Amino acid sequence: MATRAALKFARECSVYRKAKSNNLSSRCFSTASTNTHTPQPPSPKKVPHSSKKGRLFTGAAIGLLIGGGAYASTVDEATFCGWLFSATKLVNPFFAFLDPEVAHRLAVSAAARGWVPIEKRQDPPILELEVWGRRFSNPIGLAAGFDKNAEAVEGLLGLGFGFVEVGSVTPVPQDGNPKPRIFRLRNEGAIINRCGFNSEGIVVVAKRLGAQHGKRKLETSSTLSPAVDDAIHGGKAGPGILGVNLGKNKTSEDAAADYVQGVHTLSQYADYLVINISSPNTPGLRQLQGRKQLKDLVKKVQAARDEMQWGEEGPPPLLVKIAPDLSKQDLEDIAAVALALRVDGLIISNTTIQRPDPVSKNPVAEETGGLSGKPLFNLSTNILKDMYVLTKGKIPLIGCGGVSSGEDAYKKIRAGATLVQLYTAFAYGGPALIPEIKAELAQCLERDGYKSIYEAVGADCRNREFLAISSVSPFLFYLKNLAEFMKLEAGVD
Repeated sequence: MATRAALKFARECSVYRKAKSNNLSSRCFSTASTNTHTPQPPSPKKVPHSSKKGRLFTGAAIGLLIGGGAYASTVDEATFCGWLFSATKLVNPFFAFLDPEVAHRLAVSAAARGWVPIEKRQDPPILELEVWGRRFSNPIGLAAGFDKNAEAVEGLLGLGFGFVEVGSVTPVPQDGNPKPRIFRLRNEGAIINRCGFNSEGIVVVAKRLGAQHGKRKLETSSTLSPAVDDAIHGGKAGPGILGVNLGKNKTSEDAAADYVQGVHTLSQYADYLVINISSPNTPGLRQLQGRKQLKDLVKKVQAARDEMQWGEEGPPPLLVKIAPDLSKQDLEDIAAVALALRVDGLIISNTTIQRPDPVSKNPVAEETGGLSGKPLFNLSTNILKDMYVLTKGKIPLIGCGGVSSGEDAYKKIRAGATLVQLYTAFAYGGPALIPEIKAELAQCLERDGYKSIYEAVGADCRNREFLAISSVSPFLFYLKNLAEFMKLEAGVD
């Protein structure tokens, strides 16, 4: 119908132009034949041929728009949504021609302004899970570092992530390290960065989160039905879970004070908080992963969170993000502290200072900074397995590092992750990657006979000697945990 209307419009325009042209010609001829001595008015200007082509093109474009709009209106919402996500594949390659930090800035601005597709399709039911008393529609999240200053939370959640983590946020604004500080290794699917916690500070971020929090809560309050169970569907302000990653200022001498300030200012907007002590780009930060340093830090931050007044939902969970460049003893110390102090979760892992093959052969590998992307996958996944065993599966783990497909996410889950994060793959693949990962992850679960995420968590670790012995003699492991706790309380390293 729309196409016929467009064609009719074009024919009417053509007939009108012909009639007008004939009328002008007859009037000019009649005047000339009746009075040859009367001065003739100037003849009408000829319409340039190019102008006629322009009008025809405009008419055709209008017809295509009308016809396209009419056709799109007949397509179901899921199909149209799929088209929009696929269309981003045409735009994403152009970012490769830009400076990495400029491209990153444009991507954040696009998401902040709503210039990205919105996921309207329901996630596969097999991907839904509950963690920390909250329902995640899917376990795929965006890691910290993309939206450092909480500018695009709504747009990023709208892309279909199960959760988004902003930051790292420092108490006082700081510029970070000198530029250039982001380097692509496109062939390896990797990035090296040495940003150094560039942040606009907790005051600016708190204002943004406060405004977004109120807006999201207002929009969703009238559409969400009351939960039929104890789990909260989505985050504090509506669908989608929001995490806030806390960092410390480079010149600060009291790291605990920095993290405590972040808790006091930002925890009211966060569904979970992260103590980031693993960035390789802030001098001295990774030393906080030591047994005594970590114990003292976590105790202070937990106390600051717990002394605040909370409603029925209680305080936000507190997680710790660790590095992949840790020794076996380091991992055992972190696990002991996490179990003894009942840390709510661990993120494994941050970027690495190592340069595994094939990155080591790339000249860019000589740049200092943390390496992320595909080359980090095996290293971070092995650390994830070790930590799942060391914590006996009692602490929710978020697997991060090198995830670029649904199969990768599935391997992280089988290695012990309850949730999964990505960043570098999203920077290269764009929004179209998100529904692809979720669909492939659901296929992997169904292929292996799992009915939920829970059943697959830690599947590759369950046959390890540690878990086998614990099932036979749990009393021995109770004694071991008690001894570890007593050592922590006594301050023994």
